[in-house]
Amino acid sequence: MQNGRIVVLQIIGGLSIGGAESRIMDILRELDRDRFQYDFLLNEGIGQYEEEAKALGCRIYRSVKYKVYNKGRYLRELKDFFKQHPEIDIAQGHSTNTAALYLPVAKECGVDVTIAHARSAGVEPGLAGWLKRRTRRGLFEKADVCWACSGEAAEAVFGAANRDKVRIIPNAIRTGLFAPDEKNLAAGAELKHSLGLEDSFVVGHVGRFHYAKNHNFLLKIFKEILDHRADAKLLIVGDGEDRPKIEQWISEMGLSDKVILPGMQKDTVRYYQAMDVLVFPSFYEGLPGTLVEAQCAGLPCVASDTITRDVDKTPLLEYLSLDAGAEEWARAALEMGRRFPISSRGNNSKYCEMMKEAGFDVTRQVRDLEKIYEDLLKEHGKDQ
Repeated sequence: MQNGRIVVLQIIGGLSIGGAESRIMDILRELDRDRFQYDFLLNEGIGQYEEEAKALGCRIYRSVKYKVYNKGRYLRELKDFFKQHPEIDIAQGHSTNTAALYLPVAKECGVDVTIAHARSAGVEPGLAGWLKRRTRRGLFEKADVCWACSGEAAEAVFGAANRDKVRIIPNAIRTGLFAPDEKNLAAGAELKHSLGLEDSFVVGHVGRFHYAKNHNFLLKIFKEILDHRADAKLLIVGDGEDRPKIEQWISEMGLSDKVILPGMQKDTVRYYQAMDVLVFPSFYEGLPGTLVEAQCAGLPCVASDTITRDVDKTPLLEYLSLDAGAEEWARAALEMGRRFPISSRGNNSKYCEMMKEAGFDVTRQVRDLEKIYEDLLKEHGKDQ
């Protein structure tokens, strides 16, 4: 503890604009900071959320990034770090690929509670995916508590045998922020104007440029949509390591004048209101905040059936198999756009309320989370 506050160290790669990072920031904004202190241990460069986190009282620390060849140095530096910070009460690890290494070190150095928090339900193919699976072996036994954003994420990270022993904490958002009210609808219309999309059928996607998001198939779906809607444009919000590859695909498919890549955006609210339909053909997800946000915004979505049904809370979401083919996905996207046109969203917050009642509102979740933190410390011998 420090100054009467419970100190929770959030261990994650960085604070760039991403799914897990955005959800942690949503919690931080609502957290009772008179009783709780969030700090961060990162191993990536400076991210877009860092200044805000500091403004909210967080301390930012950095560690060396784990590589197989630097394991000794990695563990030594972690040990030094935790010994220098006895104020840390809880270590919450979101980087589960290496949590089986750093959480035991935290425990050994006196951290009262260690939490492994699974936020993804898969890994990429090949050697990189194999190494991640290997590094997190035995993680369930190496953390005091295991959390996941969905049952699928729990099973993928902690094993099928442990799925029912993992606490499920869905990724919650500030639901009201995304409601299609007058302000948000006007912001969406202004964005469409600035991008030259006023007369276009806008197919959207929001997510990191990464293997899991299946951008190649997204582009194939859009190409099929163009066969039916010559006025269609594809708006892909995000960025990441696969950007050069995605730009190459766009060029090879002859879509350069039809696809807009605005990069990472903190303010995704207006982008949802500029879209007619969201297409989300991921290979795997933990619990995609994009689908929670989009439904709150009144935006119809077509998503792969690999994604948890935990987000299926409104009529705005339709699932399809990745085996269905691009033509079938295009048909579904066009139909969803027809059934739920932008013109029907006006000040209609019923879908936002449905998502809120389903447990996706962060204000409600934070109060529960604060009690869980306190109960964990009591359970592990530190009565606050």
